[in-house]
Amino acid sequence: MSYARTTLLLAAMTALFLGAGFLLGGEGGMIIALVIALAMNAFAYWNSDKMVLGMYGARPVGRGEAPEFYGIVERLAGRAGLPMPKVYVMDNPQPNAFATGRNPAHAAVAATSGLLRTLSHEEIAGVMAHELAHVKNRDTLIMTITATLAGALGMLANFALFFRGGRNNPLGFIGVLLVMILAPLAAMVVQMAISRSREYEADRIGAEICGKPLWLASALEKLEMTSKRIDNPAAEANPATAHLFIVNPLHANKVDGLFSTHPAMINRIRRLKEMAGIAAAPQRSPKIRPWG
Repeated sequence: MSYARTTLLLAAMTALFLGAGFLLGGEGGMIIALVIALAMNAFAYWNSDKMVLGMYGARPVGRGEAPEFYGIVERLAGRAGLPMPKVYVMDNPQPNAFATGRNPAHAAVAATSGLLRTLSHEEIAGVMAHELAHVKNRDTLIMTITATLAGALGMLANFALFFRGGRNNPLGFIGVLLVMILAPLAAMVVQMAISRSREYEADRIGAEICGKPLWLASALEKLEMTSKRIDNPAAEANPATAHLFIVNPLHANKVDGLFSTHPAMINRIRRLKEMAGIAAAPQRSPKIRPWG
């Protein structure tokens, strides 16, 4: 169901992009939009990993520089049946991590120095298993395509006024306004829905890779508490990359749930505890007293 939902959402994003091109320039505009999307996706396919790692100042580490961290990733990659990814560390006090790369053979996982200081050995393993699940599921490619299409839609919206309802535009200036106002908003909603869906699936597969769902659940609890207290200036300057991280690097309490890149943490932890065979505590109904 998770993969089917992602496929439908990607199809919706593509249709939205082509529809925006059609509203701006008819069939010709739709073809131009398709060419732009293909070109941007090709560029992102080959370069997105280098761009995001450079954006966060990630430095590669090996067994010599970070033996414990490197060893955790190496063991988990073997359990997952994946090639050994490149391992990076970001000098950032906010505990967080992400995976990137166009396919499992060209993957990289990165963790912040704050995460390596804050979490236990088992919790780091839970987080890295989650990131390797993204690699195994090819979520890094899916989210790159989604972000690229959303960015292309934003670009179309910015240039919409140049079309000014020309003769190839089926709805005239109304079509231009629809693209300017609604298209970026709709693209954002679809992108966030895809991101939340892939996070749930990575939690599930990651728990299977490390074999201990509670390791990841414990890590998520700590990350949720600390990430809200510690700023991530690089992420704040590049909010379009927030979906890459295991927990939202921005201050999620300021964002409405519809536009959140990540599922509610309480739901993620509950699902992991259910995997471990721990039933969620029943919700008690408040006692209603006379006169309310």
